[in-house]
Amino acid sequence: MGQRIVQRRRRQAPLPVRDGLNPSRARLPDDAAPVTALAFVTTLITTQSHRATGDDARAVRARFDAGDVVDPQGRPLPPDRVLAPGQDVWFYRTPAPETPVPGDCRIIHHDEHLLVVDKPHFLATMPRGRHITETAVVRLRRKTGNPDLTPAHRLDRLTAGILVLTCDPAVRGAYQQLFASRSVRKTYRATATFLPDLATAVAEGPVTWEHRMQKTRGRLQAYLEDGEPNARTTVSSVSPVIDTEQAALESVHGPLPRQAHYTLHPATGRTHQLRLHMLTAGAPILGDPLYPDILPEDDEDFRIPMHLRATALAFTDPLSGEDRTFTSDRP
Repeated sequence: MGQRIVQRRRRQAPLPVRDGLNPSRARLPDDAAPVTALAFVTTLITTQSHRATGDDARAVRARFDAGDVVDPQGRPLPPDRVLAPGQDVWFYRTPAPETPVPGDCRIIHHDEHLLVVDKPHFLATMPRGRHITETAVVRLRRKTGNPDLTPAHRLDRLTAGILVLTCDPAVRGAYQQLFASRSVRKTYRATATFLPDLATAVAEGPVTWEHRMQKTRGRLQAYLEDGEPNARTTVSSVSPVIDTEQAALESVHGPLPRQAHYTLHPATGRTHQLRLHMLTAGAPILGDPLYPDILPEDDEDFRIPMHLRATALAFTDPLSGEDRTFTSDRP
């Protein structure tokens, strides 16, 4: 039928967050033939790429019996209700089992408005695809008991570091706009092959990389193209690792040329910006499974992270006007 499950913010959903998970919304396509609610939801559930064992036709029927399949007004739908093309249906999906991601979201700051955590590598920010429960937002909703927790921005699944979430829907928009308007000063640390020429240039003053980057849907890697730059990153320091760090890195990744820590400040937020900028400079980030070569996702090993971490975020609080800085002290 060409349907897909999508997520919406809680203020628009007629069902509450349950066990840390938002309800799902599905719409019968405008060009589809009318179909019963039971048939529609059964098709959605049984054709998912990642489906929980036992989430079969009987489990779908149990959702209807419990009143957990509703229309946009929150009214339970009977299974034999015929849906018109373009009609929305809300329900809960049952996540498939996921391999637990090691590490925790260490809480750095928590007040009535914000929860700031240090996210581990491999943990997605929000549910998507095969990563549903092993995500920062679901873990933290369950840990804190606050179903209103919502990320104010996104941090790539493979990137570790500072993640800011809002605690109250009333303030969500103000903080999300702060990130959307690029009013947050971000600092990242990447580990990659030491580039002596870049280190010499940075020693005389910060170096800024500017390129035009694009990311096409269905293509895993972002790429450069001619045109006005839309991606800017400043490099403020390049520090070769000491011998003990080099040995520790080689114990995980095998023999390596001398590595260095790069302090990066993205002024824009293009997809994979730092990863592509480092590759273009001649030093792809250590452990990156996409740049320069795409590695099979099934080969992912939690013991071998991509060495990119969001180490600091700073901004002027949109509510109090206070200057705020949050930092990660993890190695």
